[in-house]
Amino acid sequence: MFNSSTKKEYNNRGYVTLISVLVVGAVGVAVTLSIILLGVGSSRTSFALQQSNQAKGLANACAEEGLQQIKDLASYTGSGNLSLEQGTCSYKVTSQGGSNCTVDAAGTVGTIVRKVKVIITDINPLIVVSTWQEIP
Repeated sequence: MFNSSTKKEYNNRGYVTLISVLVVGAVGVAVTLSIILLGVGSSRTSFALQQSNQAKGLANACAEEGLQQIKDLASYTGSGNLSLEQGTCSYKVTSQGGSNCTVDAAGTVGTIVRKVKVIITDINPLIVVSTWQEIP
């Protein structure tokens, strides 16, 4: 009825189909895992960027608080802290002689820290800021 060579042909086709299905399945799993891992990495990066922006905002808020302290009392030197919902910040006001002052501030959100330095050249009648820059 059946020739033995025909039987071998059917067996070989079955193995080829099985191997093809396994290869296509492995490629599909690899592509799926790559997409998932890229999504997780992207999510972590965007979260760190968000924390960094919040920390910078906190550093600027503390620098503003230091300037407010100088406005309230022209001879003010000292430090302070603020705790807000997203993190904390601290500032330090130091006199550089005469009307010159420096305000150093740092904001922290999670493990991210951003710092700013504000240099003031005059206090009366208005506070004159000569530089306001982020520092490493």
